[in-house]
Amino acid sequence: MLLALDVGNTNTVLGLYRLDVPVRAPGASSASQSEGERELVAHWRVTTHRTQTSDEYGVLFVNLFNMHGLAVDQVHHIIISSVVPPVESTLRRVCEKYFHLQPIFVEPGIKTGMPVLVDNPAELGADRLVNAIAAYERYGGPCIVVDFGTATTFDVISAKGEYLGGAISPGLGISADALFARAARLGRVDIKRPQKVIGTNTVTHLQSGLYYGYIGLVDGILERMIKEIGTDVRVISTGGLARQISADSRYIAQIDDMLTLDGLRILFERNRAARPRARAH
Repeated sequence: MLLALDVGNTNTVLGLYRLDVPVRAPGASSASQSEGERELVAHWRVTTHRTQTSDEYGVLFVNLFNMHGLAVDQVHHIIISSVVPPVESTLRRVCEKYFHLQPIFVEPGIKTGMPVLVDNPAELGADRLVNAIAAYERYGGPCIVVDFGTATTFDVISAKGEYLGGAISPGLGISADALFARAARLGRVDIKRPQKVIGTNTVTHLQSGLYYGYIGLVDGILERMIKEIGTDVRVISTGGLARQISADSRYIAQIDDMLTLDGLRILFERNRAARPRARAH
């Protein structure tokens, strides 16, 4: 099986894929899930800790596997995308010590199959590239991926499968944190969709401003991007806050919670080769 890890600033998402799933016979009825989703055995979301040791991560991963009746020796390949450099060497040690494998990292030199038409391709975050590859593979182009995480990223893919560029804005969570930190008389509230835009107390005032204000930000950027592309565009959202925000967007047509994990699976298949097992310690 393949273990895919997407290491973000706030959360790390793990997905375990069974490879070489039999292909559906011609003429068979379509399954309700895509091929990538049918291969997903288990997935988890944990907090990213920059100071956690390899043994602490290792114990966590082993326990997650055990809770699902799985064993680490069932994993034969590991692929990792990370936007948190301090964690990468730690995870490499975890892979070697607990899985006895050398992981593949999404980094310059990996075969992507997607031209990256930006000024400096090396600057592009691994997660954004993975999202773009998965979106084009699953939905075709042109398309835009909106990833709601610590930051909210917008990634544009052409009809030919080229990565054209995008935008980055502060995520909803850190936008709210900044407001609460700088306004002494405003207490923290649960960020959710209020029943009405016009609030009648401080809590609903904040919820309305944060929720609908953020939708305005997202739709404003999408409207201008779609206008620049000048054709029909499919907009896909993913990330921890995707389901909370996407429902009221005028442009988001699809929510895909597993987009990044499936992109990692696709990238692994494009770079598949015998990976040596690390010597047990």
